[in-house]
Amino acid sequence: MRWTTRIAAALIAVLQACATPPVQAPPPPPAAVEARAPVTILISIDGFRADHLQRGVTPNLTRLAAQGITGPMRPSFPSKTFPNHWTLVTGLVPDHHGIVGNRMEDPAHPGETFTTASDAPYWWNAAAPIWVEAEKAGIRTGTVFWPGSNVAWGSKVTRPDHGDYAGGTRPHDWLQYNQAVNDTQRVDTVLDWLRRPAANRPRFVTLYFDRVDVVGHQHGPNSPEVTQAAAAVDAQIGALVEGLAALHQPANLVVVSDHGMSETRDTRVIPLNLPRDSYHLIEAGPFAALTPLPGKEAVVEKTLLGRHPHMECWRKAEIPARLRYGSNPRIAALFCLAEPRWTIAEKLPDAPFTRGEHGYDNRSADMAALFVAAGPAFRHGTLPAFDNVDVTPLLRDLLGLPSRTDLDGDDAPFRPLLRPH
Repeated sequence: MRWTTRIAAALIAVLQACATPPVQAPPPPPAAVEARAPVTILISIDGFRADHLQRGVTPNLTRLAAQGITGPMRPSFPSKTFPNHWTLVTGLVPDHHGIVGNRMEDPAHPGETFTTASDAPYWWNAAAPIWVEAEKAGIRTGTVFWPGSNVAWGSKVTRPDHGDYAGGTRPHDWLQYNQAVNDTQRVDTVLDWLRRPAANRPRFVTLYFDRVDVVGHQHGPNSPEVTQAAAAVDAQIGALVEGLAALHQPANLVVVSDHGMSETRDTRVIPLNLPRDSYHLIEAGPFAALTPLPGKEAVVEKTLLGRHPHMECWRKAEIPARLRYGSNPRIAALFCLAEPRWTIAEKLPDAPFTRGEHGYDNRSADMAALFVAAGPAFRHGTLPAFDNVDVTPLLRDLLGLPSRTDLDGDDAPFRPLLRPH
C-alpha cells in the first residue's frame, strides 16, 4: 500500500512537470534601424507647368509642397529642355554654359550640329555640372537620365570616327537615356541604389521624367491627356516617397521642371517669307535661329529685323539684355522670338494642328516652371518668383559644398526657409 502511494505521488509529480511549460528564452531585441544621413534627390518633371499643381490630380506633390517650400520658378532663356537642365545643375545661364538650344552649331566645329542626342564632350565642357564637383569631394552621385549626365565631363576626343573619349568625370552611377525605361523602372533604380551599404550608396541623385512634356507636345498643355500624365508622374513621386520611408532613408527632395508649355495652333503660325536660298535655318518654332548665306545678309536683315505682328527679330548682339542671351558664339547671327502661343516656320502649315511648345520669353506665365522642395533641411513656406540659376547654389548647400561667387545665381531666395545644419 505504501509503495502504491509512493508510485502515485511520483506519477502526479511527473504529470505536473510535463504540464509546466518550459522556460522560454527572451525574444531578441529588435534590430537597430540604421541611422542614415539624408540623401539629396533632384527630380525633373519635364514640361510640367507651374499651374499644373492646381489641377487636383497631384496629391503627392501637393503634400510635399505643404510640408516644405514651393513657388513659381522662371526658366532661363531660351525655355528649352537641354539649356535649362544644364542650367539647373551648373548655376549658369545658357549663354554662359554653352548649351544655348536643343539644336545649335558651333564655329569651332564646322559641319556639325548639336541635337538632343549629342554627347561629344566639347559641346558640354564649358561648365561643370554639380555631380563633377561632388564626386571630386568624395560625395557619391547617381543620375537617372538627366540631360548631359551620360557625358564624361572634361574628357577629350581620341577617335572622332568611333566616338572614343579619354578622361573626364561622370556620376558614379548613370544611365544612357532610353525612353523605353518606364517611370516605375526609373524610381526602382533610385531605390535600388539606396539599398546599398553606406559605402556604396549615393548621397546625391537625379531623376528625370519626360511623360508630361511628350504628351504636352502632342496634345497641348490644356488637354485631358496632360492632366492624366501629371497624375501618373505624381503617383511615381508617391512611390518614391513610400520607398524611401520603407528604407528609413531621410531625403531632401527638390522637384523641378525645366519650363512650362504653351498651346499652339495652325492658325497662329508666322512664316519667315524669305527666299529659300538666302539663309541657313538652325532651329524654328517659338524662336527662329538662322544665319544669312554669303551675299544675302542685306535682304535677310531687311526682311526680318525689327518688330512684326506676333514676332520680333534681332542681330544676336542686340537681343534684349534681360534675356541674358546673345554673347555665346553658338548663338546664330539672327534671332527671332515669337509671342507665346505663336510659332515661327518657313511656311504656313498644310494641315490643322493643336499642340504644345516651349522656348518663349522666360517671363511668360506659360513658361513658369515647377518648384517644390521638402525634407529635413527645409522649413515650410512659399517663395516669391525666382530664377532657376538659384537651384545649383541650393543643392550645394544641401550637399555641404562650399559656396561659389562665379555662378549666375545664389541661394538667397531659400536661406530664410532652410534649417540650420
